[in-house]
Amino acid sequence: MENSHRRGRFGLALGIALAWLLACCPCASALDPALDVSQYAHTAWKIRNGFTKGGIFAIAQTPDGYLWLGTEFGLVRFDGVSAVPWQAPAGDQLPSNFIASLLVSRDGTLWIATLKGLASWKDGRLTRHPELAGSFVNAIVEDHEGTVWVSAGAVTGGKLCAIGNGNVQCYEGDGTFGSVVFNLYEDSKGNLWAGMSGGLWRWRPGPPKFYPLARQPDGIQALGEDPDGTLLAGWKGGIYRFVDGRTEAYLVRGTVRQFRANRMFRDNDGGLWIGAQSQGLVHVHQGRSDMFSLSDGLSGDSVAAIFQDREGDVWVATNGGLDRFRNFTVATFSVGQGLSQAVVSSVLADRDGSVWFADGAVQRWNNGQILTYGEGDKKLSGRAPHSLFQDSRGRIWVSTLDRIGYLENGGIVSVPGIPGGPVRGIAEDSIGNLWIANLNAGLFRLSARGEVQETPWTHLGRKDFPTALALDPLQGGLWIGFYERGIAYFRDGKVQASYGTADGLGEGVVSRFRFDADGTVWAATQGGLSRLKNGRVVTMTSKNGLPCDAVHWVIQDNDHSFWLFMPCGLVRIPRSEVDAWAAAVDKDKDTKQTIRATVFDSSDGVRIRAYPGGGHSLVARSLDGKLWFATNDGISVVDPHHLAINKLPPPVYVEQVTADRKTYDASSAANGRVSLPALIRDLEIDYTALSLVVPEKVRFRYKLEGVDQGWQDVGTRRQAF
Repeated sequence: MENSHRRGRFGLALGIALAWLLACCPCASALDPALDVSQYAHTAWKIRNGFTKGGIFAIAQTPDGYLWLGTEFGLVRFDGVSAVPWQAPAGDQLPSNFIASLLVSRDGTLWIATLKGLASWKDGRLTRHPELAGSFVNAIVEDHEGTVWVSAGAVTGGKLCAIGNGNVQCYEGDGTFGSVVFNLYEDSKGNLWAGMSGGLWRWRPGPPKFYPLARQPDGIQALGEDPDGTLLAGWKGGIYRFVDGRTEAYLVRGTVRQFRANRMFRDNDGGLWIGAQSQGLVHVHQGRSDMFSLSDGLSGDSVAAIFQDREGDVWVATNGGLDRFRNFTVATFSVGQGLSQAVVSSVLADRDGSVWFADGAVQRWNNGQILTYGEGDKKLSGRAPHSLFQDSRGRIWVSTLDRIGYLENGGIVSVPGIPGGPVRGIAEDSIGNLWIANLNAGLFRLSARGEVQETPWTHLGRKDFPTALALDPLQGGLWIGFYERGIAYFRDGKVQASYGTADGLGEGVVSRFRFDADGTVWAATQGGLSRLKNGRVVTMTSKNGLPCDAVHWVIQDNDHSFWLFMPCGLVRIPRSEVDAWAAAVDKDKDTKQTIRATVFDSSDGVRIRAYPGGGHSLVARSLDGKLWFATNDGISVVDPHHLAINKLPPPVYVEQVTADRKTYDASSAANGRVSLPALIRDLEIDYTALSLVVPEKVRFRYKLEGVDQGWQDVGTRRQAF
C-alpha cells in the first residue's frame, strides 16, 4: 500500500507494510463477549511513567483516526505510540486546560468540555461558545437528530443546553437542575436522560419529567441501558434498573462486591463496562460479571471514562493513566475461569462437542461451563491425571501417577495389569484393542476382553523412551516417535520399518503424528516438520520458510491448513502452500521451494514454550473446528475461521517537518502544505500510521521522491531522514 503526501518543495511517498495486526477486526468489530476482562490483551500507559501530565478524564476519536485525551492540563493527541500535547492556533486558547469531557459529532467536530466553558475544533479552527462561558461543563452527547446536548454547573445553578443548526438554547436559572447536571444519556428509544444528585430527568421527547431518587452527593453519573432497552443507573453502591420511576437491583452472576459507578458503557457486542470510583472495572457479559482492578494491572482504581475506537479496542481512563483492551487471536482459559491449576498436561475433544482437560484434575468444558470430575473419588483426587483418550464406545480414559482407567459415575474404573505413570500415547485399533505407550514400562495392549499384553521398549531395539504414539488410519499399525530421534512402524508384534535422521527425519524429540488421506505421515520433531511418503522422508525447516525449526505439535484444521506450535509461536500454513512444497520435494528432494506462513506470537495471546512437555495429547480440534491446546498457563483456543486480524488499512499522516533544525507543523498546515526555504541541507520528516490495535507491529517503508532510488524499509521507525 502506498500513500503520497506532498509537502512544499519536497515530495514524500510513504509505503506501509503491515505485519499481521492480530488483535481486532475492522471498525464494526467488538471484543469477544464470552471472555473475562483478564482474557483480553491489556496494555497500560501510566502517568507516573510520564505518559501524560495529570489525570485523564475523557477520550474521543476523530475521523482521521487520532485518539484525543482530555486531561487536567489540556488536550493530548495520541496515535498509539506518542502522546503529544495539543496547542491551540496562535491567538486562540481553550476556556480552560482542565478537560472534563470530549465528543466527536457526526460531522467530525471535536467538542471540548472544560472547567470554564465549551469549545469545538474542526478544520483547524477553534470555536468558543459564549453561552457556556464560565460554566463547568460536565457531559456532551449527540442525539439521534444530530443535536449536541451539553450539561453544566455554575454559580447560578445547573444548566442544559442544546446546540444545533447554528442555534444554542439553554435551560437554566429556575432551580430545575439544582446546582449541577452530572451526566447525559440518550437511550435506544430516543429518550434523553440527565443525572442529578437527587434523581433523574427525562428531558425528551414530550414534556420533561423528573423522577426523584435518594440523594447522592456526587449525583447519578453512570447511565446506560440493558439489552432490552431498560435504563440502567449507578446508584446506592451498585447498578439499578429504572422502569417508570421504580428501581430494582441489576443482578448478574459473579462475585462482584459493592461499588460506586462513575461511568457505564456498552460495547459493540453487548458487553457492559462499568467504571467504579475506587474499585476499577466491572465487566458484565453473557449473564455473568468479573472485575479488573489495580491489582490486576489496571493503571488506576478510579475510572473516569470508557471508550471504544473504530477498530474495536476498548479504552479506559483512570486516575493513574490509560488502558487498552483488545481481542487476542488466541484466548486462554486459566484458573480465573475455573481450571483447577494453570499447567495443563493433556486436552481431548469429545465427539459431543465438549473439551476435556487434564490439569491436576479431570475437567470438561461444555458451552462455556467448566465441570470437574472425580473430585469425590479418593482414588482419582490428587493423583495428577496426565493423559486423556476417548475410545470407540465414548468412554474417557485417564492415566494418573498410579493407575489407568476410564471415567464412570464420576469416578475412575481402574484396569489391573497396566501401571500408572507418564503415558505418552493412547490409541485404539479397528478391532477394539487399546494401545498404551507407558514412558517407563513399555507398550501395552488391552484387548476388548480385558487381556493385557506388555512389550518392553528394549524388545523394539530402543534404549530411550517414546514421546508419541498414533494409529495409522490406512495401514492399521502403530507409529511410535522417540525421545532420541527416530520413528518406528509397529505391527503384528514387531517393528516393520524405522526412520531416523540419516533418512531425512528431523533431529531430536518426535512429539506428534498427523496423517493425510493418501497415507502421507507427518511427524513433528525438534528439527522440523518431517514428511514420509512412499518410504521417502523430507523435512520442512527454516530453510523452507518456517520461522524456526523445532515443532512441538502439528494439527490440521477443517480447511486442511497446517497449524504448528513452535518455540517462535503458533504458525499457520495454508494447505496450498503445503501442497506446493510437497510437490516440489517429490520432484527434487533438495528443492529450494519455500512456504509462506503466518506467525502468531505473544502479542496475539500465544503462550510460547521452549519444549512441548505434557502428556498424550497437547492439541485437539473440537466439533466446531476450534483448536484447543495445552500450555503452562491454562488451555488456549483459536478459531481458524474467525481469526482476529485487523483488515482496516491505517491512514498515514506526516506530522511535522524539521528543516535545518527549524520545525514546521505539517498536521495543522493549511491545505496540508508546508513551504520550506531553498537549499535545505538536513531534513527530518516525522510521520505516523493510525492503527491503535498493535501500533508497535505497524512497519513502514518510505521513499523521498527525486532522492531515493528505491523504498527504504525502516521497520517501526516513524522518522525519515
